[in-house]
Amino acid sequence: MDLRPELLPPPVSRERLAELCREIERIADLAMKHPEAVDEAVAAFNAMTGHDYGALCFAEYDGSRSLEDFAREAARPARPQVSDITRDELVEVVRRLLEDPPDSDNSDYYLRLLEANVSHPRVSDLLFHPPAELRNASAERIVEAALRYRPIAL
Repeated sequence: MDLRPELLPPPVSRERLAELCREIERIADLAMKHPEAVDEAVAAFNAMTGHDYGALCFAEYDGSRSLEDFAREAARPARPQVSDITRDELVEVVRRLLEDPPDSDNSDYYLRLLEANVSHPRVSDLLFHPPAELRNASAERIVEAALRYRPIAL
């Protein structure tokens, strides 16, 4: 199934990617040499990107991803909500998550898209650490489980 443009990972220009790479490296350097200045730099970065990274994300990003992957993530929306997303579109997003390698830059975006558009608080666990009844489940069954979730009213 093709997804409509608002559900696809937005393209990031080379210029924007380079700008964010420079800023990430600058903040990582601050974390090592001037930790007292990191919080202000991280707050400015978060204001510029709409994300909520902590200082540790900059100090240790290279242990889990490349600089370019971090910059691409920061360039894209932190919580890509689509108010009229359909069940079929959610199924396609989950299918793409199940088929893409987990370290692809699109997988990260699709996971954030899924998390932003269903109320299940641990929807990523349904895919990557599923309960017994969802082991090797289809994308349809995973979406059904995610959509069945209802928070407990207090």
